[in-house]
Amino acid sequence: MLYLALALVLLAFYLLWQSGRSRRAAGLPGGRVIYSDTRAWGKSDRPLYAPGLALTGKPDYLVEQEGRIIPVEVKSGRAPETPYDSHIYQLAAYCLLVDKAYGKRPPYGIIHYTDRDFAIDYTPQLESSLLDLLAEMRRDERHHDVPRSHESAARCRGCGFRQDCDDAL
Repeated sequence: MLYLALALVLLAFYLLWQSGRSRRAAGLPGGRVIYSDTRAWGKSDRPLYAPGLALTGKPDYLVEQEGRIIPVEVKSGRAPETPYDSHIYQLAAYCLLVDKAYGKRPPYGIIHYTDRDFAIDYTPQLESSLLDLLAEMRRDERHHDVPRSHESAARCRGCGFRQDCDDAL
């Protein structure tokens, strides 16, 4: 009986260690995961929605930590020197959605790359810049001929509108 109890205690420690290791590999801070869109944990949660902004999004994780909600976006590639603007704005959009959906403004969010994490402060300046970008995108939606905004053939190859674009590289 003593050996069985010892084996169960060792198994519990191993599972706890493995759980912490998995959490660190996913780039999750300490706290309780309250939302996940990775499908690794079962059915995906509903998207967050801000009707006044017509903005919808599904962060990879939302972690509740000391009454705050921290969005975590997981990227599959290696980390660049600094996060790409598109990744920062995606994370900022999740911060805005958390604020609208939960009534709790995140102080920051996390972008997790395979080899590095970046904590991005959700400042009023970043929020304002995001809102300006969303307004610009809405204006561009009404135009039929929007010029290409880059010189990257790789971006064009991966674009979902490539077959309809007269400006593709």
